[in-house]
Amino acid sequence: MRRSAPALLFLSALALFSCLPSRPAVAPLPPTVESVEGFATFRLAREGGTAKSKLSFLFRLPGQGRIEVLDPLGRTASLLFLDDEEAYLVLPARRAYWKSGRDEVMTKLLGFALGPEELTHILTGRADRLNGWSLEKDSQGRVIRGRREDLWFEVRQFFEPSPLPRLLVLARAEDKGSLRILRLSFNQPLKAKAFHHFFLDEGGYRPADWNDVEKWLRETAER
Repeated sequence: MRRSAPALLFLSALALFSCLPSRPAVAPLPPTVESVEGFATFRLAREGGTAKSKLSFLFRLPGQGRIEVLDPLGRTASLLFLDDEEAYLVLPARRAYWKSGRDEVMTKLLGFALGPEELTHILTGRADRLNGWSLEKDSQGRVIRGRREDLWFEVRQFFEPSPLPRLLVLARAEDKGSLRILRLSFNQPLKAKAFHHFFLDEGGYRPADWNDVEKWLRETAER
């Protein structure tokens, strides 16, 4: 198996759920964004293989993020916590978690390394606030493309007439991910434990290394 396969296994092992509304919905964009949350579908193409998943996400500026994937019954299949420069992948079924650098986790699982602040700027149509990126705008002044070294993004569709992306493509080298936004809201009251690392406090969860995670994802995908 190629080294890049675990990212596809990660996505393939997560069944799609059908509890979302069929029509996309976005909330009005406020002048100041402190947090953004929503639902999306994600498709990753890598070395001839393709995997799809549906996920919910929550980003709170400046550096916190939570990405959750649900199974068909609405249960949590996996949780990804982003904390400044660290990240945790939590696998409840295995009662285990993997801790590593944020960029490494994002690259291995999703194919690209973007932090919560960068993702928030892109999702809110304010990519011109990104630092170190070369940007291209359309005739309406909306950012439609951006590049930083070998990482780039392109907004293929907007929630018209707003600058909010509806279909976003992210790519790095041979990895290409497509994020289709289904629901988006801003500055919603957050649950008290939205970013609580319960797996560090509760008994029964143990740390794992990448070899463990890769093995478990492969076993899940092969069932």
